[in-house]
Amino acid sequence: MLPKLSVLDLAPVLEGETPADAFRHSRDLIQVAEKSGYHRYWVAEHHNMEGIASSATAVLICYLASATNKIRVGAGGIMLPNHAPLVIAEQFGTLESMFPGRIDLGLGRAPGTDMLTARALRRDEAGAYQFDQLVDELMSYFDDEHRAVIAVPGKGIQIPVWLLGSSLYSARLAGILGLPFAFASHFAPDLLDDAIDTYHRHFTPSEHLESPYTMVSINAFVGESDEEGEFLASTLYQQFLGIIRGKRGKTPPPTDMESLWSEDEKKHVMQTLKYTFAGSKETVFRQIGEFLSQRNKPVDEIMVNSSIYDQGKRRKSYELLAQIFKEHS
Repeated sequence: MLPKLSVLDLAPVLEGETPADAFRHSRDLIQVAEKSGYHRYWVAEHHNMEGIASSATAVLICYLASATNKIRVGAGGIMLPNHAPLVIAEQFGTLESMFPGRIDLGLGRAPGTDMLTARALRRDEAGAYQFDQLVDELMSYFDDEHRAVIAVPGKGIQIPVWLLGSSLYSARLAGILGLPFAFASHFAPDLLDDAIDTYHRHFTPSEHLESPYTMVSINAFVGESDEEGEFLASTLYQQFLGIIRGKRGKTPPPTDMESLWSEDEKKHVMQTLKYTFAGSKETVFRQIGEFLSQRNKPVDEIMVNSSIYDQGKRRKSYELLAQIFKEHS
């Protein structure tokens, strides 16, 4: 069986536009995703990035959930060391109370920003090394047990909690806790198989999950032709080239990359974005099939990031991908 398909949205701010425009684009996209049959739609916490508007993640989730009826909406993820666990329990308890049965809470341990901004967030730098304790505290607020401090809303509410990661740490912890695990292979491909193996090896059935459940993220750019899909992907390549050069900005339009990067830069970007699939819907489906066949363990769900500048083509890319998955299901 084919994995479920889901959407990862960073609420990209396009060159010449504002965060308000980004939110409207996300609203339009989630409605297309729901209509196309995507399983869930996640937004990710980032800070101090001019090209990403999803910093107030819980607020954005509320906005998106209110524009839809059935698709699951969640955080992919909340960078937990940036926050007091009680606050996150209250925020997501509120969301689940508003949109019952539709909210996901994915947790990461990275800052989602640079260290200067992390300090501005009042982030405890030791928090990343106490991530297991933060997760345990957060999940305790969802228990129905009596305690001195309770989350209202939150207490007694069932919210699926995921652990997210790009290394083996969260894979191991997710397995031990019996939680679903999502790996950020769309920008950190090297440890994908080791992380999935680690997760399965350490998995212990829990009240949350009886057997391992794995989601992996990829980048996909689906055009009407191979040439169009490959051209659309140049927006993402420019973004990561900017990271290498220490220049971050808003999301740029696609362009001819050969005049922009050196061979070394190209090699570095393409290795980082190893699991980026671009072309027509037939080509991308074949590439994803090859990607899945190379895994040592089954993949239950694929989360797709499509950093496309033209928002009409972005929506169309997701429509075409869902269409060919349905044709082969």
